[in-house]
Amino acid sequence: MKTSNVLVLILVLLYINVSTEWPTHTVCKEDNVEIHYKSCDPQQDFAFSIDRCSDITTHTFNIRAAMVLRHSIKKLYAKVDLIINGKTILTYSETLCEPGHSKLIFCGKKKGEHLYYEGPVTLGIKEIPQGDYTISAKLTNEDHITVACADFAVKNYLDYY
Repeated sequence: MKTSNVLVLILVLLYINVSTEWPTHTVCKEDNVEIHYKSCDPQQDFAFSIDRCSDITTHTFNIRAAMVLRHSIKKLYAKVDLIINGKTILTYSETLCEPGHSKLIFCGKKKGEHLYYEGPVTLGIKEIPQGDYTISAKLTNEDHITVACADFAVKNYLDYY
């Protein structure tokens, strides 16, 4: 009896380990615009939201983001890819944190600390590009370890003219 219980427990733990896939979250959904995201870090999900899709086209809009850090942030690098039909069309990268030069309030946070940000963000765009595409964003630290990673699926059928 005990052997069968142990076997069932091992199978359940193996199944959980193999099948971990984070759910798709809705950032916003309006008439002709939808933005969803899914964590691409197999070990951690995170929370991200904005009030309305239309806020993105304003010069500055408010976001909310939260997670527990699995790794400390002394240096933080961002890499963002624009993917259309499975092909990377555009890549952008930037150093966000480094000693003596930090662009974010959570630079220097330690492993295990809660990261929570609620406030303004400026993207510098006047409109969300039309069509269906993916924006893949990855944050890595000084050891090239993933701090956060997400694929944002954008569907925009707004006519700006």
